[in-house]
Amino acid sequence: MAKFAKGKHALAISDRSGLAFPWREMVTEWNGQFVHYSEYERKQPQLEPKPFIADPQGLEKARPARTEFPTEDFLPNDPFTTAVADKTVSVSFENGAMQLNDIVRFRDVKSMVGGVDQPTLQVSGMVLQGDITSTDTTITLDYTSGMPSAGFIVIEKINSNGQFENEVIEYTGISGTDLTGCVRGTSAQYRGEAPRKTTATSHSSGAKVFGAYKITALTTRTENTAGMPATTTTQTGFDFELADNASSTATGGGFQCTIGPINDRG
Repeated sequence: MAKFAKGKHALAISDRSGLAFPWREMVTEWNGQFVHYSEYERKQPQLEPKPFIADPQGLEKARPARTEFPTEDFLPNDPFTTAVADKTVSVSFENGAMQLNDIVRFRDVKSMVGGVDQPTLQVSGMVLQGDITSTDTTITLDYTSGMPSAGFIVIEKINSNGQFENEVIEYTGISGTDLTGCVRGTSAQYRGEAPRKTTATSHSSGAKVFGAYKITALTTRTENTAGMPATTTTQTGFDFELADNASSTATGGGFQCTIGPINDRG
């Protein structure tokens, strides 16, 4: 196939002006016209306007802000200490950031301490006796032995979709196996803050019920330092009150007992 000449000495006629120019000084415009570079015109931007895009209205894959439920923490080995003929139980939990009047629930207690058994320390094992509506203010359990005389319970409920719909209830008294003066659909303070309130709902007979204890005192340790400040104070744990006295002085509870809010589900 023959090659094109380089046009070193050739002239070309401009498609725009009709004048002759050196061929090597000619350029092709966007519309195909062969013109001298001095006549070259760029394409008018308005011939190809950019498409209009609306301002962004929201983020892709956005997640709404929400307040997470507090979660459980591990306690140190054998965290509970009782005293003979005393209702006070001391709990070892260094730097736990607990607050007075926090409502705490213990789980996975491995052994009794000072004659106090695991269900009492965990305030667990109770079930509803009879169905209740969302407005009942007296709730009957199968037993109330060892429960605080006033405080909070959580009734476990799982809906048809397998989701938790637990309800936290405050009660002001106990009469036999009845919890009286119940305030429905509430929440309980943990580490100084109360999670969002639960929803009052109906519950079926046999539903699991769990209780909790109120922190009555905080324990601390003060240490001298070589610098500033001169002393530091460390929170070492807290106390709570049993419904009945412990039978002996003891320390125990086992390995990996946990502490958390009364309700850590929806």
